[in-house]
Amino acid sequence: MDFLYTQFPSFADSLLFHLVLILIGLVALYYGAEWLVKGASEIAVRVGISPLVVGLTVVAFGTSAPELLVCLEANLGGRPDVALGNIIGSNICNIALILGVSAAMKPIVINRQIIRREMPILIVVTLAFIVMLYNGDIGRFEGGLLFAGVVIYVVVSIIQSRKEHKPNDFGEFSAEDVERVKKAGALTIFMDIGFILLGLAVLKFGSEWLVVGGDFTARRIGVDDSIIALFLFAFGTSLPELATSIVAVKRGEGDIITGNAVGSCIFNILAVIGITALVKPVAKGDILMVDQMVMLGATVAIFLFMWSRMRLSRMEGVCLLLAYVAYSVVRYNMT
Repeated sequence: MDFLYTQFPSFADSLLFHLVLILIGLVALYYGAEWLVKGASEIAVRVGISPLVVGLTVVAFGTSAPELLVCLEANLGGRPDVALGNIIGSNICNIALILGVSAAMKPIVINRQIIRREMPILIVVTLAFIVMLYNGDIGRFEGGLLFAGVVIYVVVSIIQSRKEHKPNDFGEFSAEDVERVKKAGALTIFMDIGFILLGLAVLKFGSEWLVVGGDFTARRIGVDDSIIALFLFAFGTSLPELATSIVAVKRGEGDIITGNAVGSCIFNILAVIGITALVKPVAKGDILMVDQMVMLGATVAIFLFMWSRMRLSRMEGVCLLLAYVAYSVVRYNMT
């Protein structure tokens, strides 16, 4: 990066260069998360951790890793509204766009656990997040509370899944995949460690490029940082969840779709904002109350959709997509 600014200053200061930087950053975040999840999941299965537990912990946190890296990069760089906008936008994207696309492609049957446990937790966590933002920032103490919440959530999920785990219940892993991982040789372990390290490195650089390119582009075209974060960054960091959901739709695995989207929303607030605020308090910046209310409204709406008939229909999926488009248009015109 410094080499380009030194040797090709005019090009490095152009809008085209930073648009390319955004694109490369998005691609890096997608593949970085994929490699991180692949390596960590296979190691976890190899050492005897239930695949269901892996899905609730490693995969959920892995798909939230892009949000974490972008938030840390933005907040430490003096762009707290980008950090908050990324999380609020990602949660709206997970619920309205990802679940909307998935349900529009094929109706989704909802597992009772999602309605009885995960959705109430997400609603409470979302309300707590909005209350914490009321005074204008999220401090280290509040960040500590959020992080403690994700630790409790993960521990309870592991304990509960062990009690309810069935011998043939492999979560989002097929029985063939589990056997393949367990029978793999020692060399595969080093390959999995390599995937984890490579994924973390790519996520680090991808988040940096995305924030730098997005910040420059926002300033050049006169768009607020919050808009860039709420939509561009949010969509980019939600690519792992979107890819996972599309594959799950084709396989007819509704639990993965809803669990992935809802679980990622919980991790985004508890883990990502919690860790970010622990490192440095997060100021509210240009994030509006309407953004927070849309996030809360989308969460409550999807809970009502799920609760009514234990499924998401194609029509409800289309409604979610239209609502996301309407919010995008209205929010952009408010700047």
